[in-house]
Amino acid sequence: MNRFTSPGWRLAAIVLVGLNLRPALAAVGPLLDMIQRATGIDDSTASLLTTIPIVLMGLGALCARRLQRSPGIAAGVGIGIVLIGLACAARVGAQHAWLLLASACCAGIGIAMVQALLPGFVKANFATRIGGVMGVYSTSIMGGAVLASVAAPLAAARWGWLAALACWTLPAVVAAAVWPFASRDGAPIAAASPVLARPSRSPRAWRLALFFGIATGAYTLVLAWLPPFYMRLGWSPTAAGGLLGGVTLAEVVAGLAVSATIDRMPDRRAALFAAIAALFVGLVLMLASPEGLALPVALLMGAGIGALFPLSLIVTVDHAATPADAASLTGFVQGIGYLIAGLFPFAAGIVRQHLADLTPAWIAMACLCVVLCALAAGFAPHVARRVARA
Repeated sequence: MNRFTSPGWRLAAIVLVGLNLRPALAAVGPLLDMIQRATGIDDSTASLLTTIPIVLMGLGALCARRLQRSPGIAAGVGIGIVLIGLACAARVGAQHAWLLLASACCAGIGIAMVQALLPGFVKANFATRIGGVMGVYSTSIMGGAVLASVAAPLAAARWGWLAALACWTLPAVVAAAVWPFASRDGAPIAAASPVLARPSRSPRAWRLALFFGIATGAYTLVLAWLPPFYMRLGWSPTAAGGLLGGVTLAEVVAGLAVSATIDRMPDRRAALFAAIAALFVGLVLMLASPEGLALPVALLMGAGIGALFPLSLIVTVDHAATPADAASLTGFVQGIGYLIAGLFPFAAGIVRQHLADLTPAWIAMACLCVVLCALAAGFAPHVARRVARA
């Protein structure tokens, strides 16, 4: 083993990759008004800049088993990073809506490949620390969103919105350069077990997918529409982007807390209920006083979303016995889940276009927190072990 394939370097590479999985989406929200003024697109079309990548992430994740075979987990992650970089680079000249939408497609495919395959790499190379490493990985994803949501309006004020969207090519180039060295000589990936080779036949896989979809829907809804919601209240793009940055910073802190503690919690349900409660209370406070309670709203929603994302991945991996099972099941759960989550920002865009108000979307999300609680109640550890052994 050389130093580039040591556990520390592998973990650093995973973090670098994770940091690149959200800027292509998170940079859009704070700049949405600028983009609409420059391109003339309406609210429902603007929502596609988030919806298209999310839906394609879902469709791509459903191909996880095929991607495991060709090009393979390590190579597939590398290709995904390159596609993300190309998507961001294309935006430097994206004065037209069609080019923005095409770049969203490219980014969605790249993100889907990485998210479907990387959990299998983690399962193979960090077998005794899966929960912690998955937590670090998901926290790095949210860290990339923090950087993008805060830096994008600042970069736009200095260099324009096109440069603010395109500058995320640079971290993708770094990750693409590092990944081949860190993924070399990784642990072999065993074949998936017969049950999880076809997750669509498992009711448990569908339950996990629905949970992931609703939880991620909360994230995509906030990512796409929180800044425009506050800009309609009179906030500047920088202030609204800063609020989204506060949400994502709280997500990072919550994700780190999950990473540090989850391996000592074999029953994940208490953590799941706490995360759902934080999200619900944040939504209720925003409905009650969006400006007066903006800070607690951001912190509570961020904490809830930030904990739910790694927890939903960890609970999914709990149901897998082998690395190939983990990649197959995670690909299915993320595939169906992202298809569900992609509906959230699109539906909110339609609501905003016709009602000029996003309040109904926030109310609907608060109601869906009750559904999340009902789904989480079924994730008992003995059930996960039984499914993994099946």
